[in-house]
Order: sequence, then structure tokens, then C-alpha cells
Amino acid sequence: MTAENPKGSSVLITGASSGIGADLARVFARERRDLVLVARSRERLEALARELEQTHGVRARVLVRDLTSPGAAGTILSALQTENVAVDTLVNDAGFGMRGSFVELDAGRQSEMIQVNVVALTELCRLFATGMVQRGSGRILNVASTAAFQPGPMMAVYCATKAYVVSFSEALTNELRGTGVTVTCLCPGPTQTRFADAAGVSGTRLFRSAAPMHSMAVAEAGHKALERGADLLVPGLRNRLLAASVRLVPTRTAAGMARQLLEVS
Repeated sequence: MTAENPKGSSVLITGASSGIGADLARVFARERRDLVLVARSRERLEALARELEQTHGVRARVLVRDLTSPGAAGTILSALQTENVAVDTLVNDAGFGMRGSFVELDAGRQSEMIQVNVVALTELCRLFATGMVQRGSGRILNVASTAAFQPGPMMAVYCATKAYVVSFSEALTNELRGTGVTVTCLCPGPTQTRFADAAGVSGTRLFRSAAPMHSMAVAEAGHKALERGADLLVPGLRNRLLAASVRLVPTRTAAGMARQLLEVS
């Protein structure tokens, strides 16, 4: 069981301008939780902040940060320390993917993917978990993907970054046991967000073979998992079956299955 939220503490959400991140902000706002919303798009963040403040009467701070920039995590912590804002719940939702051959995709953009999906997430966990452990309470929700459970030809770097998030989160869960701090890893499958179009996967068999989940359904499932202190959650029966099936076959077979799903139909 997780500790109660300290009075005056906030929920920090990266990738909060749209999709699962924005819907997670809406779910927390229903509970009258103050929020720190982080993303690159000031316009979308400010629109969401106004929505949450007007609808739920919460405080929603906006921090415009580009997590592809090295050291961005540290600037987030510094800004909040300046305002004496305590964070008891960290949600690492920011991330992006790219579909295509590893040797043909832009190398710099792939490095930025690693920076956002892996480095920034790790640094934010390190910076905020330290204070949580000192206070004896806190919660972390890291958003990975069902892409984490097998090699992903045509999305090699993206799948590898999400495999890192799962492994890192599960290790951190073990390390922090007994400290009052919980770590939950949320692994959604295809979801109705801007991600598919941005990553170039909306036309693949993976997205066309079945209706993607609504981002609010994913957000609500992730919030419930966080509340009960679950280690890992794959929302949706189809997604759970797919994630389980690839663990039963050799890695080469799993990679072939993934490539078929990532082919454009």
C-alpha cells in the first residue's frame, strides 16, 4: 500500500501536452492533485492547464522543456526548487518512436530518441526518487510499451529503449522496496494518440489489425496500477496476450513476428 500524498505536493508529468500524458493529467486533476506539466509545446500545455484549473480547481504549472537537450531533467528540478514545489508523484510519459531501417533513419534523431526515452527518464527518476526516499513516500510511473517485450526490426532503437524502461523500472522497484516509494511500469499497446502518425506506424499491420485503445482508457488503467503499487501493467487483453506470446518463442522468431506487425499493410 502506498503512502498518502503529502499535503501541498504535486504530480509531475512529462509528455503532458497530448495523448496518454494529457489524459493522465486529467485523471490526477479529478483527484484535486496539483500538477506540473512538462512538454515542448507551450500552446498545448497552457490550454491543458487552463482546462484543468477551470474544471477541477487545481494548480497546473507549465514547464516548457525539450527533453532531447542534455541536462533538461536538472533544469526541471531547479525550477521547482526555486518555487518550493515538492513532487511526490513522477510520471515519465515523454517519448517518441521512428519506423524505418536503422541504417537509413537519421542518426541524430535516433540519438535524440535515446536521450528522451532513456537518458531523461533515468535522470528524472534519479533526481526525484532521492527526495522521495528521504521523505519515506513517493510514486513513479514510467510509461514503456508492449514494444519492450521483443526485438523490433524497423523500430530497432525504439523497441530497445522501451526494453530498457521495463528492465530499469523492475530493478528500481526491487531496490526501493521498503522505502515507501513505489515504481510502476505501464506498457500500452497501440493507442489512439499522435504517436502513431509521428512514428510512421499508423499504416502498419499492428495498428490496422485491431482498434487501438483510447488514450483515456490507458491512462485510467495506469493510474489504478500506480495507486495499488503494481510493478508492471499491460492494459488490454489483446495486448497482454501478445506480450505473453512473444516470451514463449525464440528471440529470432519473436523478431520475425514483430517485423510482420510493423510492415505497412
